[in-house]
Amino acid sequence: MTSNKAWTLAVRPSGPVTEDNFKLVESEAPRPQDGEVLVRNRWLSLDPYMRFRMDDVKSYAPSVQIGEVMVGQTAGEVIESKHPGFKAGDKVLAAGWQLFSCMKGADLAKVPASSAPLSYFLGVLGMPGLTAYFGLKEIGTPKPGETVVVSAASGAVGSVVGQLAKIAGCRAVGVAGGRQKCDYVVKELGFDACVDYRAGNLYRDLKEACPKGADVYFDNVAGEVLETMLKLMNLRSRIVVCGRISERDEPYCHKNLGVLIGNRIKMQGMIIFDWKDRYLEGINELAGHLAQGKLKYRESVAQGIENAPKAFISMLKGGNFGKQLVKLA
Repeated sequence: MTSNKAWTLAVRPSGPVTEDNFKLVESEAPRPQDGEVLVRNRWLSLDPYMRFRMDDVKSYAPSVQIGEVMVGQTAGEVIESKHPGFKAGDKVLAAGWQLFSCMKGADLAKVPASSAPLSYFLGVLGMPGLTAYFGLKEIGTPKPGETVVVSAASGAVGSVVGQLAKIAGCRAVGVAGGRQKCDYVVKELGFDACVDYRAGNLYRDLKEACPKGADVYFDNVAGEVLETMLKLMNLRSRIVVCGRISERDEPYCHKNLGVLIGNRIKMQGMIIFDWKDRYLEGINELAGHLAQGKLKYRESVAQGIENAPKAFISMLKGGNFGKQLVKLA
């Protein structure tokens, strides 16, 4: 018998997520039926959106139900296939906090042939990288010489946003938590400046980092950082609303939204699925920048499925450095 291990949602969070919200379930690995594919997951992606899927609220995607396997993208290889489009050994993107995923072939995506490591297709060449690419290009529409600010700048999405802004000829300013992350963003990723939101001088430091104001703000956190950035946005600037992880436990009451009117600011939410027909375009563009050394990437890796909840909780508190992954095998 081949054993599967899967993390399920045991109890919905009431406040910060704890390890008690999850339950590790062990069972026999499933066998694929007609049209299905069995995948041995090698990597699990941990992302902020998962926190909101743990709540029982109406959203763009269904909530995880009590007892269900936690939602999350994985990368692995086909072990057994009863679908004509897949064969054993194919590298694919699957789903679930689990060692084995049995899924309909229509719900799987093949990993494009590439010299990049498989884990990259959960990060810089996967959903986070594509989120950065399409969000900045299609909503942020940066122009050479403009100032682009991005929060969670050392994270999987933010780090790519800032580097793409530099490639587009913009001034790139990051917001991150702690001097170590800010130094990494400037010295390793090539941002022009990075502000430590934990330093206690957010408005002053952001104003100093953006002497000509901000033309694009790529928001991954909402809350106080968004509220502060609203004071610095230029006429006809653009705000890309990608995430609100700082409000994971308690909503923030924004008071500066009136500037959207006076400065004719475009503030638009985004979900990466809107560009699903153009994913290959984004992957090719990002892969090209990687190959040319214009795009740098960093991973935080937890070892073993048993450590997934602990790594997830750490990520929610800003403990990760770059893309948070769990190496399953």
